Amino acid sequence: MLPYINTRTTPVQSEIPRIWLTSVYVAFEYAGSLTGASVDECKSLPNPENVAVLTDLLVKLIFSFLLSYPLAGLLKRIPDAKPYQKNLFIITVSLFYLVGLFDLWGGVRTIFISSLGAYVIASYVDGPFMPWMGFVFLMGHMSINHIYRQFANAPDKVDITGAQMVLVMKLTGFCWNVYDGRLRQEDLADFQKERALLKLPSLLDFAGYVLFFPSLFAGPSFDFVDYRRWIETTMFDVPPGTDPKTAPRTRKQRKIPRSGTPATMKAVFGLIWIFLFLKFSAWYNANLVIGNEYMDYGFLRRIWILEMLGFSTRMKYYGVWYLTEGACILTGLGYKGIDPKSGRVQWSRLENVNPWGIETAQNTRAYLENWNKNTNNWLRNYMYLRVTPKGKKPGFRASLATFATSALWHGFYPGYYLSFVLAAFLQTVAKNFRRHVRPFFLTPDGQRPTKYKIYYDILSYLVTQAAFCFTTAPFVLLSLPSSLLVWSRVYFYTVLGTAASMAFFASPGKPWLIKQLNARSKAAKMDQQQRQQAQQQQQQQQQPPRQPLSRESTAEEPILGGALPSDPGQELEDAVQEMKEEVEARRRKGVSVGMPTGQDMKAAVENKLGKKL
Repeated sequence: MLPYINTRTTPVQSEIPRIWLTSVYVAFEYAGSLTGASVDECKSLPNPENVAVLTDLLVKLIFSFLLSYPLAGLLKRIPDAKPYQKNLFIITVSLFYLVGLFDLWGGVRTIFISSLGAYVIASYVDGPFMPWMGFVFLMGHMSINHIYRQFANAPDKVDITGAQMVLVMKLTGFCWNVYDGRLRQEDLADFQKERALLKLPSLLDFAGYVLFFPSLFAGPSFDFVDYRRWIETTMFDVPPGTDPKTAPRTRKQRKIPRSGTPATMKAVFGLIWIFLFLKFSAWYNANLVIGNEYMDYGFLRRIWILEMLGFSTRMKYYGVWYLTEGACILTGLGYKGIDPKSGRVQWSRLENVNPWGIETAQNTRAYLENWNKNTNNWLRNYMYLRVTPKGKKPGFRASLATFATSALWHGFYPGYYLSFVLAAFLQTVAKNFRRHVRPFFLTPDGQRPTKYKIYYDILSYLVTQAAFCFTTAPFVLLSLPSSLLVWSRVYFYTVLGTAASMAFFASPGKPWLIKQLNARSKAAKMDQQQRQQAQQQQQQQQQPPRQPLSRESTAEEPILGGALPSDPGQELEDAVQEMKEEVEARRRKGVSVGMPTGQDMKAAVENKLGKKL
């Protein structure tokens, strides 16, 4: 999901050297994907007029992302006690982007229709169908623009569906939050309680939420409750008892913490990702996999090229999302509190992507959770969980409905549906493997890996990456003929593997795996009980036998009915030593010491022991 811009652009009349055209050729595909231009307009070296158009759009788009940083710094400096000024500043900047920078009067109209429609539905429609009415209205309105963009297919036209896609996430979530605010608190889950809106916001706050300029074109999306806490600065309240030394640093009595360093880091890495995309997409692109040259490579090399095609495409998203997230961090909206372990401020509230998590994912869950996080949160909270009946766990139908919604949200290119439907089946297969195969590589209690776990991890990583590079290829190619052509050139390996896995887990193979796991767990429990019994017996053999104590006795009291002390040997030694010391003391005083009689020895011992012998 990246920005598309809706207007007819007049070519810039200028002389552009041919060598410069060649050097920026790769950037034009990037510009086309960013701005929603025709998918075919960059298939060959463009003419000077189209180059000027696309270059102008690319420069403006990147300029708007970077301009958001100093403007975000100004926004943060508006006094906390004047939230209406912040709203007005946000609305003014977004209108400048839409009209002053891109001449998007039609885009303003589109945003106004969607926003006003959602606000009216949330205000005047009551009952359980209200959020679904908002969903149908918003998705329907966006679908019209998707269809128009797809069938227009004109190199000189672009549209605003990218910004509208962000808006749909925000407004459908808004309708659900208003609906949750009308329900009883005991009927809500924790997430619903946190996000519920007990009353509608003012139109000014709502407009500021809709037009939040750092995320206007490419996201990230967020719920209204986050915007309200940010603009009221309650988001930055320090928990009671927090050490002042670990409290976030602020300036000039502002509650919003300093965020220049994390925002700058996001901007730098965003630009690096975009630069890498421009380099890699020159080597791995759609033309390579649909061209005849692709078949000159071996099967494994063709899979590797698919993987690199997906990686180079992902770098474009990494770059744009890093840039927009950094601007949000600079405003303070990315604040996520203080890490209780490190004591450092966290700025990951609006994190949209984790490149390392994706590129090292060993299963579908890790892959999808780290990609387009805010869209995943929207799909999970406002589709996946909402279509699941209360008291039941989400199943395959919920997954399929969620993936279908995601495809519809992206548009109507056939490639989207091929990717998302296959991904739904992949996720189901991955769950079965994780539940019924992975435990064999763990100890029976599931707490520790066995020595063979490393081989399972390596194989899982290779399978996951290979499966997803196949699955996401239609997402890049878009058209049905191109997608099926590329899939056929790698022999539909992911489709066949998924079908075989689904068949296996639908066969007696799944009960057999469950039986083996249960037997393994039962045997482990019996072995553990036997080891515990053996240890207890060994401990009993090593310890000397003890006589039971009387109820009145304690650990310090004598045993054997009080006939002898608890340690008679030690007591006798003490008595003898005491007598020796007394004899030595008398000798030093010059007193004659004679050998005591047996009766005297007995009396001394009895006196020491306090007992009659």
